[in-house]
Amino acid sequence: MDSLVIVDAANVVGSVPDGWWRDRRGAAERLRDALPGCADSGLPGLADPPLELVLVVEGAARGVASVPGVRVVSAYGSGDDAIVELVADEGAGRDCLVVTADRGLRERVQALGARVTGPRTVWGGRGRGGAS
Repeated sequence: MDSLVIVDAANVVGSVPDGWWRDRRGAAERLRDALPGCADSGLPGLADPPLELVLVVEGAARGVASVPGVRVVSAYGSGDDAIVELVADEGAGRDCLVVTADRGLRERVQALGARVTGPRTVWGGRGRGGAS
């Protein structure tokens, strides 16, 4: 079974101060578009390919469409709550990694058995250059 990687879009987008707040939906789409390479190549040292990638969006970014390799889930309440629900429902019994820097969320998903990593994992440490 593929590893499940859940990306906290609001937290990851907010990790680079590039004006994302002026176009939250566009910022979430740029992140989404940077992720498909991870599904094929994996996240070195964290998750081997193939990966099931889920991007959780909220607020103004709701409605961002999925693309091949990245399923987008729109949270209609708290994005953190949606991520916890995904970990509980889809992460049980499989390798599950959550990408976020949010301490409270990290604690909640770790209590369910998920591993966590920070935003640089998907940005490749290169800012908005994307993961490749």
